[in-house]
Amino acid sequence: MAYETKTRAELPHNIILEGRERLSISGVEDVESFDERTIVVYTSKGMLLIQGSDLHIEKLSLDGGDLSVEGTVHTLRYEEETREKGGLLSRLFK
Repeated sequence: MAYETKTRAELPHNIILEGRERLSISGVEDVESFDERTIVVYTSKGMLLIQGSDLHIEKLSLDGGDLSVEGTVHTLRYEEETREKGGLLSRLFK
């Protein structure tokens, strides 16, 4: 019996923005950084930069690839992939 496994790259990527105040993203692989004005997220379709004011991560499930953000969203922008391979320690001791 063959089992199907889904790799992170195969996760569907969707964005739902409700009234510029509630953002739901699927296909999330990692959250690089976040504060009240900027959230940097790696998705199955590339790096996504979220800019706004009073941004708060309400829900994050990397196993399911889901992220929910509340606050006022000003900008959603995909960036060129600049993610370095390896963990935090390998980036610190380069």
